Amino acid sequence: MRDEALISMQGTIVRIACQRMRSAYLKALADSVQQAACLPVHLAWDRKAAAHAELFNLLGDATGDPVLARLAGVAVGWTHTLAVSVGPVADGIILNSRRRLLDCLTDGDADGAAHEMERHLSGLCFMSRVAERCAS
Repeated sequence: MRDEALISMQGTIVRIACQRMRSAYLKALADSVQQAACLPVHLAWDRKAAAHAELFNLLGDATGDPVLARLAGVAVGWTHTLAVSVGPVADGIILNSRRRLLDCLTDGDADGAAHEMERHLSGLCFMSRVAERCAS
């Protein structure tokens, strides 16, 4: 699947998750962001990138739809690969985006949440392409 399709799909999933969000899922998302924030950046970036990517499983679960949950799960491996390719420099960018996403979800702003997710993933894709070119 192409990056653009994955980005659009994740935006749609976030929009639906926001519309169906229950307090238990919102707490699980906040806990996930906090857990990822507490992991060391430079000692175990691969592990921290995996913790950042876990958010997509939670968003998929929050939709209440098993098909959407499976589609959201596709983003786990993809975003982990993106984050690893960009490296620890992406940590602050990812955490800030996750916090903005949580704010939108808390406010019930489905369009804002989808926009944040799409903007963030587009930025990570761009950074990954730059990192790949620099490594060549």
